[in-house]
Amino acid sequence: MSEGSQPGGTHCDLLVVGGGPAGLATALAARQRGVERVVVIDGQRPPIDKPCGEGLMPDGVRQLEALGVTLPQGRFAPIAGIRYVDGPTTAEGSFPAEVGLGIRRTLLHAAMVEAAHKAEIELRWTTKATALLPATLDDPASNIDRQSPAGVETASEPITARWVVAADGLNSRLRGWAGLDERPSRVARRPRRFAVRRHFRIAPWSDKVEVHWSDGAEAYVTPVGAGEVGVALLVAGQSARFEPLLARFPALAARLQGAEVASRIQGRGPLERRARGVTRGRLALVGDAGGYVDAITGEGLSLAFHQAIALATAIHRDALAEYARAHGRIGRLPNGITRLMLAMERRPRLRRMVVRALAAEPQLFNRVLAVHCRHLPLARFGAANAARLAKWLLLTSGS
Repeated sequence: MSEGSQPGGTHCDLLVVGGGPAGLATALAARQRGVERVVVIDGQRPPIDKPCGEGLMPDGVRQLEALGVTLPQGRFAPIAGIRYVDGPTTAEGSFPAEVGLGIRRTLLHAAMVEAAHKAEIELRWTTKATALLPATLDDPASNIDRQSPAGVETASEPITARWVVAADGLNSRLRGWAGLDERPSRVARRPRRFAVRRHFRIAPWSDKVEVHWSDGAEAYVTPVGAGEVGVALLVAGQSARFEPLLARFPALAARLQGAEVASRIQGRGPLERRARGVTRGRLALVGDAGGYVDAITGEGLSLAFHQAIALATAIHRDALAEYARAHGRIGRLPNGITRLMLAMERRPRLRRMVVRALAAEPQLFNRVLAVHCRHLPLARFGAANAARLAKWLLLTSGS
């Protein structure tokens, strides 16, 4: 019987279901705040891969450092900003002060697992949650210190906890078990987007994440090391197949011609998920499990780390309602930017106008990125900058 086991199963202070970056970040932040016994379970074995752009915004890098995660030297690439490529038009913007980084998801996960071991977090791989214990969804004020425990069933034993975190991703089963899934009728009415990703052994040709635009699709090129790039392709309205999608970006396809393939193709989708709420009883949702808009801005990891720290703080304070409020605040700006970007994706003429405007005003693009990576509050973006962007949109609207 493992440490902490009891005849009726294992009991801990915090149980995290899902051992990806969002779950591990929550566990690490909880340990930093004095939560004593933290258990993480996941049905897979590390390192866990996932089809994503693999770029970290500068504030995401800061959050990783705050969580005590040390990345392997020489195994990642610094990212200085964003480059938009829309036909003949290229717009470049730089991050202020700090850089982001690109890193293979498997290397990031391995580094977070190592940090979790150092923080004395109990990691149980190949362990799936099969059901929520009913009391998990009860009002914590009436039930937290009583005999009916929160937790989950697994194939081998129940695992009970004071608090339970669902970090089990886009298609979260715990979200569904808790009755927090969006209504199917609303899901059916929403446009569907899908993503595929593959790596190529080729020296990065830019220190920026490149976003190539094509009507109905985007290609994201992220440097992930000295001799490797990741290419993620997003498409609307259909499931994604890598080679036909890459052909929609002739200049990018030509650059990658002959490069050695460094990974198998992975895909995911439909991308957008919404939750009716992010807490119920003693359960909280974090990361993609708590709702996801789209990968179009590359903010997913940074957003998850901010949520994880807010959730750990609320758990330490026995005040899960504080997390629900913080979750809304954390997501308001990035989700708003994501929806604006999706509007550009659906309206090619608007997209071309915006890219031309940013190409004409690089300093304005820098300012936009400063807001995007939380270096500059939105209130300080300024009416003058908004007016400059509007001016260029008007000037380019007739071209």
